[in-house]
Amino acid sequence: MAFVNEDNITDLAQQRWNTARSPRLAELMTALVRHLHDFAREVRLTESEWAAAIEWLTATGQLSDDKRQEFILASDVLGLSMLVVQLNNRFSDKATPATVLGPFHIDDSPAAEFGDDMADGLPGTPLFITGTVTGTDGNPVPGAVLDVWQADAEGYYEAQLAEVDEARLRAKYRARDDGTYCVRTIAPRGYSIPMDGPVGDLIRNTGISHFRPAHVHFLLDEPGYATLITHLFQEGADYLDSDIVFGTKDALVVPFTEHEAGPTPDGGTIDRPYLHARFDFVLERLP
Repeated sequence: MAFVNEDNITDLAQQRWNTARSPRLAELMTALVRHLHDFAREVRLTESEWAAAIEWLTATGQLSDDKRQEFILASDVLGLSMLVVQLNNRFSDKATPATVLGPFHIDDSPAAEFGDDMADGLPGTPLFITGTVTGTDGNPVPGAVLDVWQADAEGYYEAQLAEVDEARLRAKYRARDDGTYCVRTIAPRGYSIPMDGPVGDLIRNTGISHFRPAHVHFLLDEPGYATLITHLFQEGADYLDSDIVFGTKDALVVPFTEHEAGPTPDGGTIDRPYLHARFDFVLERLP
């Protein structure tokens, strides 16, 4: 019988987890055990540090719900989310690059038509985002659904506001038959990640900037194409080079061009100045 000691504990734990019925689960768990044990040995993890880590993980889970995912935020600030994105979205150079989902996506955003205003009267500078949705072959993707969400002009999502209990600054736009789309919203603002939870407590103990550059989230999940989760960032925005979740990419930084009151990209008119960003989404076709 093999009794446990410091030298054999890792091998014994790996042997046990290698009995998993799924070969992939066995691969994942034996590797996890190995790396966790190597980490503990490398830093000579103390019992008080281990207990603090357990408390932090417990608090992270307790704060997570259907509107806020503190574990996703933790993964984001550690760079793990972006690494997983890179490993799993190796699109061709023609395709729009992917970036992180973030902790504030919800599934049931309201449907919107071409040019509908998802800001619905909220204060802020009007912003129109237009372009096309095509495959890498250049052909349009008729009826493509663009799931769009963003923070408000003060940098808050509705999940961060106790007085808001409905979807806000979210919509699912449907592209027209020629692949063109038009999103109407307000200019987003760069914002701090939520600092009122375990992740914020951890960040406060470092010199890391806790801000994200101004951006709008997009998710496109069309049959026959790889799912695209991405952002559009405002050119010239603060924090582009220090995004706390490592999500910024050059190809996703676009100018928000200023326009005077008058005709708008959706074919209407507006009585005040507005911004216009243009971006063509290119989806990778599945084999």
